[in-house]
Amino acid sequence: MRFGIVILPDQPWSQGGDRWRRAESYGFDHAWTYDHVAWRSLADGPWFDAVPTLTAAALSTSRIRLGTLVANPSIRHPISFARQLMALDDISGGRFTLGVGAGASVLDPTILGETPLAPRALVDRFSEFLELLDALLTTDRVNFSGEYYNAVDARTLPGCVQQPRIPFLVAANGPRSLRLAARYGQGWVTTGPKSDDLEAWWKAVAELIARHRDLTGESIVDRALTLDSAPVFSLSSVDAFEDATGRAAELGFTDVITHWPRPSDWYAGDIDVLEDVVTSVIPRYR
Repeated sequence: MRFGIVILPDQPWSQGGDRWRRAESYGFDHAWTYDHVAWRSLADGPWFDAVPTLTAAALSTSRIRLGTLVANPSIRHPISFARQLMALDDISGGRFTLGVGAGASVLDPTILGETPLAPRALVDRFSEFLELLDALLTTDRVNFSGEYYNAVDARTLPGCVQQPRIPFLVAANGPRSLRLAARYGQGWVTTGPKSDDLEAWWKAVAELIARHRDLTGESIVDRALTLDSAPVFSLSSVDAFEDATGRAAELGFTDVITHWPRPSDWYAGDIDVLEDVVTSVIPRYR
């Protein structure tokens, strides 16, 4: 089992940078940040962009893998984003993973003055986004004509440090997006469904991993679970984290991802619980 942690981009780097350095010193395998122009109730507070945040994190660490959880087609165009991704891969020395999703938040397009897409259209756009981004990161001189994106002789040299391209960790819960994850992803990440019932959530997660296995067969694919999509924050206690990790391992997940505790609101928790988990739970899975 590998362990990841999400660090929200809600602090100036002079304050928030220490969290990324500590994530590495704590022994986490990967660290992530969100990719939005604004997010839920935190839209009224400080919020910073994912790309420069991850660039700073890459320059402040040496071992831990870094990534978006997840990159957002609502605010990214594959051509310009591919350039940013190649730069992140280069600056990090090949430690970057692209977590990428359909961009289901309604807040981002609303702020941009656009009409949020219906679920089917979201997946249609996601399919184009993945197809074009995959081409841009592996092939120079890309031409593409789609409903949502176009490319005309798009140059993408020098390419990625990681070959044939940076790994994709594709977020998927529904049948069509699961097929996209199986096609394009070196890994798959799921939040499971929205639920206020913890046991119902775990049952649904078990069904999702079974569907993903049916699509990928015996292929070696990373399978990651965002623990805090459950109705219980994984770092609410050491016991809660231990229980969630154990259940994820039994289902066959290779990675679990928690969130850095915040003083209030989303992911409110105690840093002491995180430090206890680092010393008493995570080492047992090494």
